[in-house]
Amino acid sequence: MENTNIKHKKGNPLRKILQAVPVILGAFITAYGLDAILIPNSVSDGGVTGLSIVGSQLTQVPLGILIVILNIPFVFLGYKQIGKTFTIYSVIGMASLAFGTSVMHHIPTIIEGDTLLVTVIGGIIIGFGMGLALRNGGALDGIDMLAVLLSRKLPFGTSDFILFLNLFVFVIVSTVFGLQGAFLSGIAYFIASKVIHLVEEGLSGSKTFKIITVDPERMVQTISDRLGRSATYNVVRGGYTNQEFREITCVINRLEESKIKEIIYEIDKHAFVTVYDVAEVRGGNFRKNNIH
Repeated sequence: MENTNIKHKKGNPLRKILQAVPVILGAFITAYGLDAILIPNSVSDGGVTGLSIVGSQLTQVPLGILIVILNIPFVFLGYKQIGKTFTIYSVIGMASLAFGTSVMHHIPTIIEGDTLLVTVIGGIIIGFGMGLALRNGGALDGIDMLAVLLSRKLPFGTSDFILFLNLFVFVIVSTVFGLQGAFLSGIAYFIASKVIHLVEEGLSGSKTFKIITVDPERMVQTISDRLGRSATYNVVRGGYTNQEFREITCVINRLEESKIKEIIYEIDKHAFVTVYDVAEVRGGNFRKNNIH
């Protein structure tokens, strides 16, 4: 038992180091989106990075230096309110973003002139980079850290708060890039916020089906026979009738959605069904099965 514990403790530092890799990668992807697409076309990012871009344009101070300086108060806030681990990964991400913008400052612009293409492609790239960092426990921007804190206190998602807080940033952006630049920045970041949500929540495409039916045994058996999926029962009670039901819960992948709907309709076309998106599935024996 003692040897097992020693191995487990030795493995933790390596796991933590490996977890930092996607945070760093996300930072460099974001830096590329900024330097190769948005900034050369007078479109800004949001958050502290957006404020840093404005400050760099006005003072000629290197963007990377301003990213580090302006993020310090938010790092302190994150350490006090969110936790040490998240703050460490965020510092790594922000430092990587600052370094990335310095390294990529002179790379050629891949899109010029086409404002629609600039906002869409730029938004997708920075959204993917930021989402990758958030999904792996770090933030690339101080406002992202503030959004994570607010999302823990209030019933809204991280990406919703990021978008809301950036509305104020884009007012400041308009003083340097003009109203058109601010509007384009807002559109780019709106696209980025949706990509952040997709990456942060997961791309598994899995769904949870909750089914209340008059024939739960047959329903579960048919799902098992045709989809190879197991299911669980929850005892629920009708609020009006006070009648007890067995609610079936089953997790499937997106390719099986039409088939399970077909099974439900075949067995009980009046079944009460609710469907939820699943961000991630771990453990058990969840894998792709042949549909028959």
